[in-house]
Parts: sequence; structure tokens; C-alpha cells
Amino acid sequence: MALDMFSLKGRVALVTGGSRGIGKMIAEGFLAQGAKVYISSRKAAVCDAVAAELSGNGAECISLPQDISMVEGARTLAQRLTDREPKLDILVNNAGAAWGAPFDDFPESGWDKVMDLNLKSPFFLTQALHPALAAAGCLEAPAKVINICSIDGIRLNPQETYSYHASKSGLIYLTRRMAARLIEDHINVTGIAPGAFASEMNRVARDQGDAIAKRIPARRIGRDEDMAGAAIYLASRAGDYVVGETIAVDGGVALASFGGL
Repeated sequence: MALDMFSLKGRVALVTGGSRGIGKMIAEGFLAQGAKVYISSRKAAVCDAVAAELSGNGAECISLPQDISMVEGARTLAQRLTDREPKLDILVNNAGAAWGAPFDDFPESGWDKVMDLNLKSPFFLTQALHPALAAAGCLEAPAKVINICSIDGIRLNPQETYSYHASKSGLIYLTRRMAARLIEDHINVTGIAPGAFASEMNRVARDQGDAIAKRIPARRIGRDEDMAGAAIYLASRAGDYVVGETIAVDGGVALASFGGL
């Protein structure tokens, strides 16, 4: 068995929402395995600073800031990427948003913002990058699209995050639908459903990690290497025969009953 089956040397990756949280964890993991990584986020200054932070010692991280909440923005990002690279080996659709409000007060703006970024953007960015992904993929080494879903798309949490639950559940099934089509072009589409990881979006895990850990079967929140490891597995030769599946990376929370996190 090849010892370099987790290597990403020579591959080009794009990670949306790559300047912080789970996206940054994945970008760092890809860089450590030898990939050239483009990161994108809405805030240009932050994206530029993180790309500079992650570069060096042989690692090449490039900032491509872009708001992809609308289709035009997704297409612009795809064009900017393909202006630089003739092909794309790995796309990680990680950019996302959340919104919580009581049922009777939940606003249309909170619905549209979350559904657009979490569900519409992954589809249209993948569509726009389809030629570049198809150019990279082949029978022996398929290109990869990894959608960052959530365990909230698998099981309920007690928070009233209606559009977030709906978008992440939809993204899991969209992952399967896109996988069924894109495998024809040697592009594997898979998903990761994170549980509690410390991030700006999951401030409860960030600020109350010890308390949250008591409600997780593994008795701890996720660490950077947990997320990086799952993404590297799916992106590398090790994950070449995984198609359409979404892997829960949650310490066992999705197995537990409603009411945990």
C-alpha cells in the first residue's frame, strides 16, 4: 500500500470561508500535506492576512477575497481562480452563515441570507468551477468537491435556527445529487458534518468548551486536527472511492438524542 495516500503534493485547492474557523483548519491541513491553497472570504483584509500567515516554509496560500452569497459573486470567484489556474483539484464549499430567532419572529432576511450562502452558493460555485474540476479529474485521480454540512442537518439541536437546519439538511442531499452527476466527469462530491468546533460561528463551543464537552460522547469538543484529518482523507487518494457520502465529525453527538448541543 502506498505510504503517500494522504499526500496532496502538486494539487490545487480552493477553500471558501478559509480565513477562520473550520475553513482555516482545513486550509492549514491541506498546506501541511503539500497542496497549493487558495482561500476566499468576504473580508479582504482578513483573507489577505490569513493567507500571509499560512504561507512560508514551502507552503503557498493565496488570498482571493470575494462575497459569494449571490450567484454573480460565485461566478466572479470562479473566474478569478481560473485566470490563475488551468485546473482545480479540490474545492471545499465551507462559507456559511447562521441565524437564530423565535419561530413567530423569524425574519425573511434571516431565511434568505442563510439559505443563499449555505445552500445556493455551493451549487453555483461548483457549477462555475465544473470545467476546472473536470480538467483536473481522471479515472485514477478524481477531482474532489467537499461540502461542509453540519450535524444540525442530521439531527435537531434545541436552538431555533430554522434556516440553518434546513440549509444544512438540504446540503447533505444536494451533495448526493451532485455526486451522482459529477462522478461521470471524475469529480467526487462528498460532505463533512462537523459537530462542536470552536469558531466564530459556534461561539458556544468556543466560549463554553468544557461545559459542551460533558454532553458529547467523546467528552471533548473538536480540535483543528480532527477537521483537517477528515478533509485530508476525502481530498487525498485515501478517499478516492468515497462518493456522495457525508461524514459526521462530531465525537458521537449525531448518535445521541435531541437536546444535547
